[in-house]
Amino acid sequence: MRVAVNVSLSRFLIHTVIMSNTPLNLLIVEDDQILATSLKMMAPDGFKVYLVQKPELIPDHVFFHGALVDMHLTVQSHSEPDGPIVIQKLIKKNPQTEIVAMSGILDRALMEKAIKAGAQRFLAKPLLAEEVIAVLEKIEAYWNLRQFTYEKFSTKNHLVGKSHETDLLRKKIAQLKMERTAILIEGETGTGKEVVAQLIAGQDGQKPFVSVNCSAVTDTLFESEFFGHVKGAFTGADTNKIGYCEAAHGGNLFLDEIEALPLNQQAKLLRFIESGEFKKVGGKENQFSQTRIIAASNIPLKTLIADKKFREDLYFRLSANLIEIAPLRNRQDDIFELANYFIDLEKPRRNKELDPEAIEVLASYSWPGNVRELKRICEQLVLTSPLPIIRSDDVRNLIFRPNTTASVEEFDHTQSLEYFLNTKEKQFIENSLQKTKDIEKSAELLKISKSNLYKKIKDLGIQYE
Repeated sequence: MRVAVNVSLSRFLIHTVIMSNTPLNLLIVEDDQILATSLKMMAPDGFKVYLVQKPELIPDHVFFHGALVDMHLTVQSHSEPDGPIVIQKLIKKNPQTEIVAMSGILDRALMEKAIKAGAQRFLAKPLLAEEVIAVLEKIEAYWNLRQFTYEKFSTKNHLVGKSHETDLLRKKIAQLKMERTAILIEGETGTGKEVVAQLIAGQDGQKPFVSVNCSAVTDTLFESEFFGHVKGAFTGADTNKIGYCEAAHGGNLFLDEIEALPLNQQAKLLRFIESGEFKKVGGKENQFSQTRIIAASNIPLKTLIADKKFREDLYFRLSANLIEIAPLRNRQDDIFELANYFIDLEKPRRNKELDPEAIEVLASYSWPGNVRELKRICEQLVLTSPLPIIRSDDVRNLIFRPNTTASVEEFDHTQSLEYFLNTKEKQFIENSLQKTKDIEKSAELLKISKSNLYKKIKDLGIQYE
């Protein structure tokens, strides 16, 4: 079940794909045959398991997606057991292998040596089956986020991009598989926060995903929208209503633009997060909803706490798992794949290709609107480019188009129209802030929501006291 309350960037950042049927290769290096067999039985069905008792028997021709390595192995050229040497060799062969070190001796020096060698985790023996299974499922989830093929009609969603930042984001998403604590996603507008929320929720199976834009929930209707109401609770309540929290039971409640919630609403939300209990408007009994909260903000919430715009206790609850999405200007390695993906989306109607020099021009732009802006530019390029090959001049003319309406003295005529509009918008907002010295009054003056004004202040780099 999915309740969609707002339309977001979700379709802009994700591939629709069909996963390959090729299994993931899992290496288990363990000289205890009984334990090795038990570990093999714990592995999810998506793994093809290779059991090895001696390091020298590790097959050279196999690409291993994950490995469980005992730290007390005897390497032929060493008299002392040395599992970290095995880890180093695996990492040297394939730096992307997800390696888990195992040991019954919790020696700090050994643990640090294993991590330094390249292991991502260290498990203590005797091993807990639940912990091993959870770790292997997270490794599987990470590789599922990496492996995809272009297929338009699939139901699988994946991030587009090969940058280091995007790969770290995949790892963070995978680490949250089957975790039930709250999650906070922060990032500039247009970076794809709801995409990340959907990927986190989707890897746990078909569970409810309820998406709410907090800036659209009025103060008077907050309790009715979030917790529901019973028939006759107030004028116009002609039927019983299920709130967001109840609709998300057993799944995920995504709260976009959570920075827009007033303090009194934040307090009510905090109580629900802490207990899972709520009472419908007009209802007499408490109800319970087992729901994971995934919140997103365009503004770092810590900056709002100091100004008493956001509750510190709510922030600590939400930020148990904090994900920060880097802006596109810091992920230039993603621009090539994203641009080609957006161009490919138009191929059923228009067959266009990007020239390599055109990609270089795209990479030279700062992308203040992030991936959302890149998608819009790609759509315009497909529409306006006269040749089947989109040239660098086509991109340059669109992004850095001179603004003929501004005088040379007033504005740099080599800048784009978007740059000109952003500059004028920034001046207009700065003037209103100077007049009122108050965010709420400035928002009223500008006839926009307070959360929208906060976003514009951040996006345009406006300084205010």
